[in-house]
Parts: sequence; C-alpha cells; structure tokens
Amino acid sequence: MNFSQKVKEELVDKISNANHCRIAEISAILSLCGNVLIDENNQYALAVRTETEMTARKMYHLLRKTFRIEAEYAEKVSAYSKSQRTYIVTIEDHEEAMRVLQATKLIREDGEIEENLSITNNIVIKKECCKRAFIRGAFMAAGSISDPSKGYHFEISCNSDGKSIQLINLLEYFQIDAKVVARKGKFVVYIKEGEGIVDVLNVMEAPIALMEMENIRILKDMSNYYNRQVNCETANIKKTVTTACRQIEDIQFIMKVKGINYLPEKLQDIAQMRIEHPDVPLQELGTMMTPPLGKSGVNHRLRKISQIADELRGT
Repeated sequence: MNFSQKVKEELVDKISNANHCRIAEISAILSLCGNVLIDENNQYALAVRTETEMTARKMYHLLRKTFRIEAEYAEKVSAYSKSQRTYIVTIEDHEEAMRVLQATKLIREDGEIEENLSITNNIVIKKECCKRAFIRGAFMAAGSISDPSKGYHFEISCNSDGKSIQLINLLEYFQIDAKVVARKGKFVVYIKEGEGIVDVLNVMEAPIALMEMENIRILKDMSNYYNRQVNCETANIKKTVTTACRQIEDIQFIMKVKGINYLPEKLQDIAQMRIEHPDVPLQELGTMMTPPLGKSGVNHRLRKISQIADELRGT
C-alpha cells in the first residue's frame, strides 16, 4: 500500500458526527467523481464512479449515515486488465437521489442541475468544519500524495477551472499555499512543499499519516544536515591539502634553485617543519615550533615563502 492509499484508508474511518459536515464531504465527492442520471421519465439517479475502493466505501457509509440510504455498491473488472477495477456507488431511487441533490445544493429549486459550490454563496461549506470535510472529500474523490521519502507532492484533479479555484480558496482559508496547472484536460490543484502537505493532512484530520510524514521529514532534514557537514569538512580538507601541496612545492623550488639557506632563519624553520609534516594543519604545525606559533603566524611565514618562490620564478 503506497502512502496515498494509506492516507485514504485512514480517512475512510473519519466520519463526522455532524450532519452538515457529512453533507459537505458528500458534495465534494459528487462534484469531483459523481454523475447525475436522468431517464426519459425525468427520474433522477446518482452514480459515483472511482478506481479507489476506499472512496467508494466512504461514499457508501456517508450516504447510509447521513440519509439512511442503502446505495447500490458494485465492483467492475476492466476488460483490458484484471488488476484494474472500477467501484460504483449508485442511488437509483428518484426520491432518495433528490434528497441528496437538494441537501448538497447541486440542484436548484426549479429542478435544474448545477454545481454551484463556491465558498462565497454555498451554505454547504460556510462553516470551518465543513470546509475541512469538503477538502477531505475532494481528496478522497480525486487526490493523491507522493511517498514523502521520495519527494513532496500533493494534488487534487478537478474537471473544471471553477472547481480548482474553489479548492484554492478553501486551502487559502487555512493559510495553505496551493497552485493550479492544466493537465490532460483537467485542472490540477497541487502543493509541492512539505510543510504545506503536513498542513493539509492536519486540515483533513489524518493524524497518523501526518506523524509518519513528519518523521520522514525529520530524518531527511537530519540527513541533509549531516551531508552538508560532510561536504563542508571534505571541502576544508581538500583546501588544506591543496594549500599544503602548493607550500611544499614552493619550498622545494627554493631549495633546488637557491638552497634552504637563501631563506631568512625564521622562514627556514617553518619551511623545514612543513616539509617534514606535509599533512599537518597550520595550527598544529605552529605548536611544533620553538617557540610555538599561532595559526596566523605560521600562515604569514608560509605566505612569505610563497612570495619569495614567485619572485624567483619571475612571476
């Protein structure tokens, strides 16, 4: 089971005690993966089609708990792949379908179907708790989250620009920054920052998934920290070795061209010490001197040797 499935499995059991919150969640699922069917006698039916078993199960329980409706539940195997299944929750009774449509405000008083789910004028998602429920339902219907150990990506696919804007506004209400991208005829609302995904898990009330993701984030942050430390230390070691090699090269050049006695006595001592201890850092090299020298003193004398070497090279 991947991380996205784990989150949905956790949310299946999140059935609000408040009727208005359950209606908000139902309206989201209907809006994103539901269909209204009207026959020749103007009789209405509702059908939710999804490839996610948890979503169908959640819709079935929501309808039962909220409206006392025993919906039809079916599972169909794809003719092209036995592993691919479609789950269908259907309300075939006209009166029951009308009750759901009226409660979710998906039908006008004149009987015309609409999907007016704007946060500015739909009482279904006026309350904060109902906003949470709607986002939860939208994720159950058309959402996914990538494995946080591999990367951070949360998305909900909408079949209209209006629905994507509505979701953006709902997420902004909880101070979550989300964006929209058009993809294959859909409008995909997405979050790519780990902190934003943690926040949306909190909004949807998925504490187990939230804790798992936070633990992964902590481990990743620690790993990144230690990697930076190692890289920094490696860079420092490389710099030290490169500098030491250049210093030894300068000293050996002076010895070959002029001899060690060409250098002033103080510089002869540090030159000899550097030749004998090529891998020792400057501070430790200074402690070996008599009298001891500080790091800046050692560095100053070795720089003087390099200047003399450059003068002899004519550079």
